[in-house]
Amino acid sequence: MKVSAYAWYALILFVIVYAFNFIDRQIVSILAESIKADLALDDAQLGFLYGTAFAVFYSLFGIPLGRLADSWYRGKLMAIGLALWSSMTALSGFASSFAMLAAARVGVGIGEASASPAAYSMISDYFPKERRATALSIYSSGLYIGGGLSLPIGGFVLAEWARRFPDPAAAPLGLAPWQAAFMAVGLPGLLLALWVWTLKEPQRGASDGNPSPIVRPNAWREFGRELAAILPPLTLASATRIPGALGPNLLMLVACAAGAGILGTLSGDWPQWVAWWTGAYAVFSWTQSLKARDPATHRLIWGTPLTVLLAITFGSISFVTYAVTFWAPPYILRTFYTGPTDAALLMVGRTAAEEVSTIYGWSAAAMSALGVILGGILADAWRRRHPAGRLYVNMLAVVLPVPAVAWMYTSADLTTVYWLAAYTNLCGAMWVGAAVATLQDLVLPRMRGTAGATYILGTSMVGLALGPYWAGKVAAVTGDLATGVFALYIVPPLTMLALWFASSRIGAVEASKEARAAEAEGAPRL
Repeated sequence: MKVSAYAWYALILFVIVYAFNFIDRQIVSILAESIKADLALDDAQLGFLYGTAFAVFYSLFGIPLGRLADSWYRGKLMAIGLALWSSMTALSGFASSFAMLAAARVGVGIGEASASPAAYSMISDYFPKERRATALSIYSSGLYIGGGLSLPIGGFVLAEWARRFPDPAAAPLGLAPWQAAFMAVGLPGLLLALWVWTLKEPQRGASDGNPSPIVRPNAWREFGRELAAILPPLTLASATRIPGALGPNLLMLVACAAGAGILGTLSGDWPQWVAWWTGAYAVFSWTQSLKARDPATHRLIWGTPLTVLLAITFGSISFVTYAVTFWAPPYILRTFYTGPTDAALLMVGRTAAEEVSTIYGWSAAAMSALGVILGGILADAWRRRHPAGRLYVNMLAVVLPVPAVAWMYTSADLTTVYWLAAYTNLCGAMWVGAAVATLQDLVLPRMRGTAGATYILGTSMVGLALGPYWAGKVAAVTGDLATGVFALYIVPPLTMLALWFASSRIGAVEASKEARAAEAEGAPRL
C-alpha cells in the first residue's frame, strides 16, 4: 500500500508536537539544581516533580482522552491538549513553592495526555501495517529530539538570564533564570496548537481494510462517563451503576488507601504515595467501567493477560530509561562541577549548565532519535520473520546499555562520560516504536486510541512515576546519586523474563483478536 505525501506531512508535524511535548516535560532535568536550591528541595522531591506529579495525571487522563481519540476528531483533540500543556508550562515560571510547581506539573500532564493516543491512532490509519513500526518510531523520535533540545534550551536561558539579570528582583516579572526557562519553552506551543488544528483526519481503519466512522455519536458524553470512572470520588458513583462492581471497588479503595498509608509512613514521602495509589485505584475503577460499556475493548486489552503483562513490561523498561535520562545532567553537574554557574571545563567562556546541556543534550537528541528509528526499522524487519520480532528488539534495548551505564556512573573522566551517555541513549531508545506497534497490533482499529492510552499508562505509572523517584529516594538516603541510578537495575531481570514469556505466545494472541472481540460483543452492555 502506497503512503501518501500528506501522511508524511502529518507525521512530520506529529514529530514536532512530540518534541514540544518532551521539551516541556524534560526541561526540569537541566533546571533541577537551580530549582532544588531556590525551593529547598531534596532529590526525592525532584523525582516527584519530574515523575509522579506529572505521570499519574498524564496516564489517568490518557485513558478518557484515548477513548475520545477513538470517537472524535483526533487532530483537534491534540491541538486542545497542546494549548493546555503549553499554558501550564508557562505558568510553571510563576511557581514560588514546591506545591505551586507540583500543581503546574499536574496541568502539564493532563494536557500532554491528549497527544500520543491521538497520534498513535492517526499514524496507524495513515500507514499500513507493514510500515507501522517504522512510522511510529519516527514519531517517537520526537520524544528524544524534544528531550535533547530541552537541555540546551534550558541551559542557554539559565545562563543568559543570569548574565542579563544577576539580581532576580530586577528581572522582568521578578523571574529567576529557571522560571524564565519555563516561560520560554511554554509560550511557543500556543502557536503550534493553531497549526495542528488544521490537520485533516484520515479514515479510521482504512489502512487495515476495516473502515469505521471518524466521529462516533455521543463522543463527549462518553468522554464524561470515562472521566467519572477515573476521578475519585466520582468513581464510586460510576461503580454503583455497574451490577456487582461497588463491592470490589470499595475493597480496592481500602487496599490502595492502606498502601498509601504504609509507604507514606515508611518513606515520609506522602505526596508520592498518595498520588500513586490514587492512580492505581482510578485505573481499577476505569477497567470496571470499560468492561461494562465496551466489553470487546476490555477483552482485547485488560481481559487479555498477555496484553496487560506487556503494558507493565514496557513500563518496566521506561522505569530505567526515564530515570537514567533525567538524572544524568544533575549527576554530571554534581560530579564534575560545584554548581550550574561554574566555568565550563570543555567549552571556553561557557557555564557548567551550558556545557552539560549542549554536549549531553545535543548528543542525547541525535543518538536517541537515531536509536528509536533504527529500532523501528529493525523491529519491522524482524517482525516479518517472526511474530515476536518486535519483542526481541525490546530485549536488545534492555541489555545493550547496561555495561555503558555502569561505566558512565563510575568514570572520573568527563569526556568518557559524554561518549558513554551517547551510546546509552542510542541503545536505550530502540524499544519505543516496537513496543507501541506491538500493542497496536493486538487490538482492532477502533481501539487504537485506548491501546495507546494503555501503553502510556504502563510507561507512566510504572516507569515515570516510580523510576525517577526511586533513584532520587535512594540517592537522598545514601547521599550518592550514582547509587540511586544503580538501584534501578533490580528491575531489568524481571523485564527480560516477561519478554521471553510473551515472545512464545504473542502470535496466537494477535491471530485470535477478531474472534475474541466478536465473542465479547455478545455480552450485554450498560
